[in-house]
Amino acid sequence: MPGTSLSDPTVVISAKPVVLSAPGRGEDLQVRVSAPATGGDLPVVVFSHGFGWSMNGYAPLADFWAAQGFVVVQPTHLDSRTLGLPAEDPRTPRIWRFRIEDLKRVLDGLDVLEASVPGLAGRLDRDRVAVAGHSWGAQTASTLLGARVLDSDGVPGEDMSDPRVKAGVLLAMAGLGDDLTPFAVEHFPFMRPSFDTMTTPALIVAGDHDDSALSTRGPDWFTDPYTYSPGNKSLLTLFGAEHSLGGIPGYEVAETTDESPARVALLQHLTTAYLRSALYPGDTGWKAAAVALEEDPDPLGQLRSK
Repeated sequence: MPGTSLSDPTVVISAKPVVLSAPGRGEDLQVRVSAPATGGDLPVVVFSHGFGWSMNGYAPLADFWAAQGFVVVQPTHLDSRTLGLPAEDPRTPRIWRFRIEDLKRVLDGLDVLEASVPGLAGRLDRDRVAVAGHSWGAQTASTLLGARVLDSDGVPGEDMSDPRVKAGVLLAMAGLGDDLTPFAVEHFPFMRPSFDTMTTPALIVAGDHDDSALSTRGPDWFTDPYTYSPGNKSLLTLFGAEHSLGGIPGYEVAETTDESPARVALLQHLTTAYLRSALYPGDTGWKAAAVALEEDPDPLGQLRSK
């Protein structure tokens, strides 16, 4: 792995769709794999997309991470607009569970993925795996870090954490379910997370202008995953950022309401530094990036850690 600062971007290879067999899902799981064209012992980031997206989204992050030395695996979940599942599909109420199973299926299928991408065989470091996600994808990823879903009586559901995952990056992730709007309570009963057991190290990113229609709380709702989880966590609050955090779902996509190339560039830099230092304990890039942000006379965000 390159050193503590951002390295010159390397040539990236990307393959899609790579298909993993998924009995009981209704259709096989399609993923996109992006990786640097050279190098070995490559760390892995499994990325869960937001509602309606697919393996084709989030190029500003996926391409950047791959150019910086990570293998990025992006599954297409069942809620993807590319699949067009009707609302009355019997799988719809359980899509949140299928999403979690998708990420675990990727981890189980690394051998298949490695063999399916030309030139990738033998180059993955299975001991350095992280998960990341945006919006609904962040909630999906968080369960592998130890977050759980409360039932209607407030009892935590099953533990779906995965010891293979060493760190996470949770972008614009929903907070506690106590503050949901009636619409959200009715339509998204799984949005009742408990962070009490989310012990795996993670970087949580929130926008201070991210005012969700699903919550009665306001933008600070998105800081709950940091506030209420134990262990080694960092919170990056981006000034002026709305739900797209400057445009991470894609370049010039319609849902970006707060387009900011500078904000996206900061996220690229900080998430890369975080992932490196979380997966390589001797790496000092994250500390250096945190100091640089703190000393910036006109910062785009603020960082806290515990």
